[in-house]
Amino acid sequence: MSDIKVNNIQSLSGTNGPEISGTVEMNSTGAMSLPRGDTAYRGGRGRGVFCGAYNAPSAAGRTTIDYVQISTLGNAVDFGDISKVENGLNSASGSSTRALIWGGYDGASPNASSNTIDYITISSTGNTFRFGGYDNNGVAAYGNGSLSDNIRSVAFGGGSNSDPSTVMQYVSIASLGNSSDFGDVLYRRTYAAGLASPTRGLFAGGFKSPSPGGGTKFIEYITIQSLGNSQDFGSLINDGFGTDSALSSSTRGVMAQQTANTNAGVTNFIEYVTIPSLGDSIDFGDLSVSRGAPGGTSNSIRGVFVGGRTQQTPAISTSNVIDYITIATLGNATDFGNLTASIQGLAGCSDSHGGLG
Repeated sequence: MSDIKVNNIQSLSGTNGPEISGTVEMNSTGAMSLPRGDTAYRGGRGRGVFCGAYNAPSAAGRTTIDYVQISTLGNAVDFGDISKVENGLNSASGSSTRALIWGGYDGASPNASSNTIDYITISSTGNTFRFGGYDNNGVAAYGNGSLSDNIRSVAFGGGSNSDPSTVMQYVSIASLGNSSDFGDVLYRRTYAAGLASPTRGLFAGGFKSPSPGGGTKFIEYITIQSLGNSQDFGSLINDGFGTDSALSSSTRGVMAQQTANTNAGVTNFIEYVTIPSLGDSIDFGDLSVSRGAPGGTSNSIRGVFVGGRTQQTPAISTSNVIDYITIATLGNATDFGNLTASIQGLAGCSDSHGGLG
């Protein structure tokens, strides 16, 4: 039997939306091979993990790690636990095999932060392992953001709102060890969101300091494989801050950060940028439920936003909602499922995010 090629298939759609794009090939044994391109099934991958956050009404971290299969609607499943005590207000980024968890905060002990990096193997389940040390230039290592391509993970900012870090640190994801200096950020701030294409990383929003404090509209960028300081990219539509409230395909970055322009930062607003082109963000659509500080991650086609704070006063209230969007298509988010618990400020990562190409 000769090889069979079926060309120009753009998508195979089901109840969960488009899942395959590109050319489908069948070899002489009858086995179908999928292209590497923009597909949710590159190498059989497509798992998103969510960790850290902090419980309300206290600021104590949450040890549980949740995961979902991004291509399949449904509720999150328990993955394992963050092993270190400082398990909240961290960030996550990684490669097609490994997720790194940068820094963290122990809300039960004021100003207790972790200058360490932990990791998990995304395709398995279980607790985190120590990766190395995180040198945040003497500043507390929480409230930072991070981003990655398939080789390098870069963390930036963080620390207390009154004294945020100016430094960026990086590691080679495949090799355990301590972080090294990458360069300096253009704007000092905490809780900025990170996202990436295969070559470029963006930092968006954040809580600015020194006084007057509050959310920022700053977006800056780096070339991930070139050490150096960040540069100006453009501005958000609204002031926003939320460490992991962003996700991306290989060309588009999408953000659903909390905003300083509404009570307690609760909003349903989603905006996006085209990563290869400098410029300001554009309206994308709305979340299904207004909330602040959701987590976010994606495969190359679909993005998911998870959890968040739905109310600050008179008492903090949080959400377990998971929403999804099709990154290439503007519009409102749709219900995906639920987290294992209602929580805010989750750090998200996947084995097929936009930074992997």
